[in-house]
Amino acid sequence: MSLETSLRRATLTLIPMLAAITIVSQFFRTSIGVIAPELIRDLGLSSATLGLANGAFYIALGVAQIPVGILFDRIGTRRTVAWLTLLGVAGALWHAAAQSGAELVAARMLIGLGCGGSFMGAVMLSSRWFGGDRLSMVLSWVFSLSQIGTLLAATPLAYSAETIGWRATFVLTAIVTGLTGALFYALVRDDPPGQPPVSKREDNLAAILRGLWAVWRTPGLGKVLAVHTFAYASQATMLGLWAGPYLYDIHGLGPVGRGNVLLAMGAAQICGLLLFGPLDRLFNSRKWVVLAGGCLTVATLLPLALLSQPPLWLAIGLLIAVCLVTTYSLVIVAHGRSLFPDHLAGRGITTVNLAQVIGCAVLPIATGAIVNAFPGSDGGYGELGYRYAFGFIALALAGGLAIYATATDSKPRPTT
Repeated sequence: MSLETSLRRATLTLIPMLAAITIVSQFFRTSIGVIAPELIRDLGLSSATLGLANGAFYIALGVAQIPVGILFDRIGTRRTVAWLTLLGVAGALWHAAAQSGAELVAARMLIGLGCGGSFMGAVMLSSRWFGGDRLSMVLSWVFSLSQIGTLLAATPLAYSAETIGWRATFVLTAIVTGLTGALFYALVRDDPPGQPPVSKREDNLAAILRGLWAVWRTPGLGKVLAVHTFAYASQATMLGLWAGPYLYDIHGLGPVGRGNVLLAMGAAQICGLLLFGPLDRLFNSRKWVVLAGGCLTVATLLPLALLSQPPLWLAIGLLIAVCLVTTYSLVIVAHGRSLFPDHLAGRGITTVNLAQVIGCAVLPIATGAIVNAFPGSDGGYGELGYRYAFGFIALALAGGLAIYATATDSKPRPTT
């Protein structure tokens, strides 16, 4: 078999497996939104506890990022990602058995640890196998396929929860997670055929810490982290947490109705990823693509914050639009990856992702406290709380964009 044939076959295996492992992660990220009212009812949750449970997933992701980056550079991406899925299986089973808010939070944290290497593993392997000016394009393919997880966490999850209950549903997700991890370990390889593996020279703690220090001292990193903290988090908080309760409390939508809207939001994400993926190559600029996407996101969030009792069609349209335009965050990932040499790639990209994870933990908790301050008369939450929460998200993102606007551009194709 020729090297070209081997590479083609390996690539045809790699992309589906990267998609599969990120589908699982994306499902868990957004799985609370559509069943939030049922979780509140069955476990006696406040909105603050619900926000904490959603944020716990991202807190665990944040805790995992630096160790995961070290493991990527030391033992390889394939083994790290596959082994972590065992924690995801345990967390999904605990989620199914949870009897209190505290148990739900703990289960979500364990699931977050299990998904700690999924998306950055996809970035790591994509940069190794493809890299260069093709990275954003390939990531747009993988990340758009990953949104199947978001779609599964919408109407299908709502239907399953209504049919067999959310507890039995999460037992099934545990089984799927375990099978996906096993296939990832069996089929994925860290390096393309014909290429030598990246040297793993650092064998002691001092050398590892020196590498981490080198990552944190990288010029321009802070400005990328500033926008990455709130870029994806703004979408994740809307889709993964508040869209469902907002549609229930303010517009009275039932589980399937909420699921259909979340399904449309997930579909908009897929379209957005495919739209933003090639733009940095088209304009030979990552910075200006990010700034454009961020400004569009703020402009979409502000009407939800400023308008009182918007008609259902407008509220749904704005929620879908948020998911369409926030997908520029994949270009931030490519900008971040461009800052680091190959031998620091694992620690570099997980450090960049740490900012995203922190934002995804902070925004749900902060907005949960805001919404909780405005209880509704019928046991839900009032419109003013949701409006303040949406405004808070818009302001946080605007602050990150203002800092990133001073960054040096990262061009996919060097100019002379």
